[in-house]
Amino acid sequence: MFLSIDVGNTQTTIGLFAKDGTNLMCWRMPTLHSDTSDSLRSRLHGYFLMDGFAFGEIEDAAVASVVPVLSRAWRRCFQRMLGHDPLLIGPGTSCGMPLELKNPHRVGADRVANALAAKNTYGTPIIVVDFGTATNIDVVDRSGAYRGGTIGPGLMLSADALFSRAAKLSSVPIEAPAHALGDSTETALQSGLVIGAAAQAEGLVARIKAELDIEDAMVVGTGGLARTVGQATNVFDAIDPDLTLRGIRDIWMWTRQH
Repeated sequence: MFLSIDVGNTQTTIGLFAKDGTNLMCWRMPTLHSDTSDSLRSRLHGYFLMDGFAFGEIEDAAVASVVPVLSRAWRRCFQRMLGHDPLLIGPGTSCGMPLELKNPHRVGADRVANALAAKNTYGTPIIVVDFGTATNIDVVDRSGAYRGGTIGPGLMLSADALFSRAAKLSSVPIEAPAHALGDSTETALQSGLVIGAAAQAEGLVARIKAELDIEDAMVVGTGGLARTVGQATNVFDAIDPDLTLRGIRDIWMWTRQH
């Protein structure tokens, strides 16, 4: 079995894959900068026991991390588990997809993983909108080259900033309201946050399609809040929560074959 690890600023997502590429299980846990290799290994072991998988059957792993100190912890974790290093995916890791940017070595590994998995799953042209700590949009053009995208504050980051700075506004459930016009403080907040995120995605996707002349591009939503935002828009052709984890595995497969 194979493990894909996506270490984000807020959450870490773990995907367990069978040899044939079937995604057997996904787990989410908070990203804690204080984690050690031992605490990570203990947590992994707990997930395997909880869901009835054999911990000793892990054969390899790949890690995409935006937190350098945790990259080192995960590497030591897998050194002890596997007897060898995992693939640490970072800027410059070869993936078989052209990166047509001014500085391709500065593109985040998670963004490249999203684009590659979307390309391999749905074809090109393709646009991915990832709702994580940041809201990222990534684009693969008609020729199969990665062209870049946009980076903005994530929905929860915006919500936390609003609730902490506006004394009279309290936190509300993050869900799509029935209407854009809020008739209470709660629905007004939900509209501004969730429908606002949907409208932002609609506007940016429309502009990108026009700039690259890819009006027929498929649009895929991913990330922890993709389903919530997807209830407030028809911009998405598919919601694919496992996209990043599959992309990490796709990059690992490419490095093994080349």
